[in-house]
Amino acid sequence: MEEILRKFSEVVRDPFSYGRNLKAASGKKMVGYVCTYVPEEIILAANAHPFRLFGTTGEMGKADAHLQAYCCSLVRGIMEEGLRGGTDFLDGIVFPHTCDSIQRLSDLWRMNVTAGFHLDAVLPVKLDTESARRYFVEVLGRLRRDLERELAVTIGDEELWRAVALMNELRANLRRIYDLRNDNPALLTGDALYTAVKAAMIMDRQEGNAMLAELAQAMAASPEKSPVAAVADRNGAAAAGKQQPIRLVMAGGICNHPRIHHFIEDAGGAVVWDDLCTGSRYFETPVAGDNDPLEAIAARFVNRAVCPAKHAGLTSRAENLVSLVKGKNARGVVFLLLKFCDPHAFDYPYLKTALDREGIPSLLLEVEDPLPAEGQLHTRFEAFLEML
Repeated sequence: MEEILRKFSEVVRDPFSYGRNLKAASGKKMVGYVCTYVPEEIILAANAHPFRLFGTTGEMGKADAHLQAYCCSLVRGIMEEGLRGGTDFLDGIVFPHTCDSIQRLSDLWRMNVTAGFHLDAVLPVKLDTESARRYFVEVLGRLRRDLERELAVTIGDEELWRAVALMNELRANLRRIYDLRNDNPALLTGDALYTAVKAAMIMDRQEGNAMLAELAQAMAASPEKSPVAAVADRNGAAAAGKQQPIRLVMAGGICNHPRIHHFIEDAGGAVVWDDLCTGSRYFETPVAGDNDPLEAIAARFVNRAVCPAKHAGLTSRAENLVSLVKGKNARGVVFLLLKFCDPHAFDYPYLKTALDREGIPSLLLEVEDPLPAEGQLHTRFEAFLEML
């Protein structure tokens, strides 16, 4: 298991080197994407590789010449890498119609980053109608034709179904890893879990899927450990006297700061599930059906849990979050929001109200790069968990 986790960490630490090496070894075209609303199956069916961009956590001087400082760090970081040339191995990029910042990033990328083709997938915002489903299928058909043109390939239904099967298997492996860790959080630290999810969005899907399956098998075969064994291993025997960790659910956009989990676990907690773009929203709801592959792919997007950039009912996100907390036997929620992420900030008050109504405590953590001082974070988590 340690070797698999080390490989995942290497990929996440230097994703662009991995992408360049994969391109050289496989000869595949590399297609970048920035959000889980991009249908990876269509890219895979074109015999290309879908490569998720997460931006940079370093200096953003080039991006700041094009984007206001109040844009979120994800958008600014992706733009920075494009302007620096870090993404020059990509043969193209697909931008979905999601939040305003991603849409403006698409405009700026098209005008300032010349490497590769540029495609927009203008997806519907309101997803809970039959017309939205039909429109979603039309958008996927247009993306299919655009990729055929740009990559000089033909994307047949057979290729799409093979890609669907691969992605469904990958999602099932991630779900199994989550389930195993939900049963026993000591099997895998939180930062290792989220590193594995991010690596799955970057790596060759066949390779990543095989490694996820091996990780799940190793977790299932792992001997029983103390619930705080992972923390004790990191912090020494002092942690060994702690009781079972306090179970938490994390909600928000992306988890670009895996060290957050160190502070939670050191304070005596464990994130056993999440509602994150770099978490359950990536693997929940497999593609189902055997008629038209585009209709099946569209149905998955329409039926899965939405993010704030989409609408599927006035209370659907709150109902999903409350259901997660109760279903996973969690005692509280940590909201992990990127600073200046307006969609998630707008949703937060109504989500908190729904949790308060159910007697579920929550903690709001708004983060940017760099993170707040370690002592400050540790104190906040420790106080929250002591309250629980």
